[in-house]
Amino acid sequence: MTALFRLVGTGGVIAYRALFNWTTPSIFIGTLLVGPLFQLFFFAYLGRQFQVADDRFYIVGNAVLTASLACVYGGTMAVANERRFGTLGHVLLSPRSRTAVFLGRVLPYAGNGLLIAASTLTVASLLLGLRIPAAALPGLLLALASASLTCGFFGLTLGALGLRFRDVFLISNVSVALLLLFTGVNVPADGLPAGIRAVGSALPITHAADAARRLAAGAPLADALPAIATELAIGLGYAVLAALLLKVFEAESRRRASLDTL
Repeated sequence: MTALFRLVGTGGVIAYRALFNWTTPSIFIGTLLVGPLFQLFFFAYLGRQFQVADDRFYIVGNAVLTASLACVYGGTMAVANERRFGTLGHVLLSPRSRTAVFLGRVLPYAGNGLLIAASTLTVASLLLGLRIPAAALPGLLLALASASLTCGFFGLTLGALGLRFRDVFLISNVSVALLLLFTGVNVPADGLPAGIRAVGSALPITHAADAARRLAAGAPLADALPAIATELAIGLGYAVLAALLLKVFEAESRRRASLDTL
């Protein structure tokens, strides 16, 4: 058991350092900390102009959404960059469980997403004057953490496709756009078509954003726990799907001798 925790924890951190694409502080700050703020401000002021919803709706929703940028792309890179850099074969030759190896890689990216989401929520609340009850902060951190973890496993599911498809980042780009449009972070769910609501309910962020908004409005943690539990259940589903796809595509890639084909 100790060896498994070491494989998941230490292995995940080492892989994060090796595969992380935002390699300099300036790129990290500009891409993951400053960029999401401008997106949040755009939708907040757009919402004010059209009077669709109040500032809380956009600030909290977009703060949760910012976790997807690092987590979805990070989870994708956890697999796809091994193939891109020509090291995937070495990983798959390891006698260790590849499922544990790759699932463990999600954790650093989830922590990164939590940091970004919390930072975005804090800065946007200060600049736009949103007051969040102090009693809601632990629950908000739990909601943000659940969204980050679910997005990480969602990204790992997309990364697993990198064992079969060449341009997996195209899939990631489209998926991030779907999270923006289908999860109700910028349009109230009641205003979305039924089909989009159904798809959004199975995507990351949707339920975490709902829980975070409840908490930011002053609701007790007990009211938000069902939505957080649903978010975590969706994350578990993506983790199982990612593990299954990794096994299936690994076997297929071995059969086709296409592990490192670009």
